[in-house]
Amino acid sequence: MTVRLGDVIAVLDDAYPPGLAHDWDSVGLVCGDPSESVESVTVAVDATAEVAAEVGDRGLLLAHHPLLLRGVDTVAADTAKGALLHGLIRRGSALFTAHTNADAASPGVSDALASTLGLTVERVLEPAAESSRLDKWVIFVPAENAAGVRDAIFGAGAGHIGDYSQCSWSVAGTGQFLPQEGASPAIGRVGSIEQVAEERIEAIAPASARAAVLAAMRAAHPYEEPAFDVFALAPLPADTGIGRVCTLPEPEPLSTFVARAAAALPATSWGVRAAGDPDGLVSRVAVCGGAGDSLLDVVASAGVQAYLTADLRHHPADEHLRSSDVALVDVAHWASEYPWCEQAAGILTGHFGKALPVRVSSARTDPWNVEREV
Repeated sequence: MTVRLGDVIAVLDDAYPPGLAHDWDSVGLVCGDPSESVESVTVAVDATAEVAAEVGDRGLLLAHHPLLLRGVDTVAADTAKGALLHGLIRRGSALFTAHTNADAASPGVSDALASTLGLTVERVLEPAAESSRLDKWVIFVPAENAAGVRDAIFGAGAGHIGDYSQCSWSVAGTGQFLPQEGASPAIGRVGSIEQVAEERIEAIAPASARAAVLAAMRAAHPYEEPAFDVFALAPLPADTGIGRVCTLPEPEPLSTFVARAAAALPATSWGVRAAGDPDGLVSRVAVCGGAGDSLLDVVASAGVQAYLTADLRHHPADEHLRSSDVALVDVAHWASEYPWCEQAAGILTGHFGKALPVRVSSARTDPWNVEREV
């Protein structure tokens, strides 16, 4: 069985939808031809020269961190990033990145971190809002014209809910109006109050279809001035987003939880450090793979006793500890994201089986490499 690079990309995009990536991010295919075959996959947190050297001919390097993100205006072979890309291309190999889309996906980076720590995920720490904005249309129309108006707005994009189409809700009522001088009423006459048996039609439509639905409704509606409302619906939280709130199998002291993290995560010169009462019991924790001090305010009201993440800076951590009882556990950035590699590898192996060998690079790409001698 020949596996095309495009086939692998389709599986990765399904697992880690590109639409979940932050707008500043760079995800997806960096180099490679989707129409060509791929013979192996190597998964790593970082696309470094050491990791790229492990990628065989016609292989794919799946990296979490983007190689090309900010301020890149050359990939010349005499630059570090250019040399890496030229080496992959010469071997017919490819590079693909899943970054903040893998952070937010379900399951994603923080799910893999929680699993490695032996935690049970309860919910998303900071849920992502549903990306598509929706309107609710409320239209009042004479009963005999209701079917035509419904058909018109359905044709313009209204009425889709999940796997269902032509969805609406209606109730009968009485409409009243008094045509003024200059009006040309479809029903009744100027100066005379009219009461008409009407239907109230409600339907959902994408906000992007607002102009089309309005035009279709006006064209199908018999009134000179149709009565209608358009409500912009608040976005709902999804099961995707950054970080996870988790529970431990049994409550344990903070010091024991820190030891748990040190034993479960790959060793680094950074190690594991914490701030809080070492004897304080921990039963619910928040975790966020990668840099997570932007979520400190969210964590403070998440109902947890500890927060494990990476790259905690002095001042945000200090301010948090002054105002919150939530303990902080700081680990190396690379170590917190490394468990994702096995998750991604498992997704590909589960789909392609023996047709596509997948391996996780054992290279420690954490940039800190000098450890203090005890």
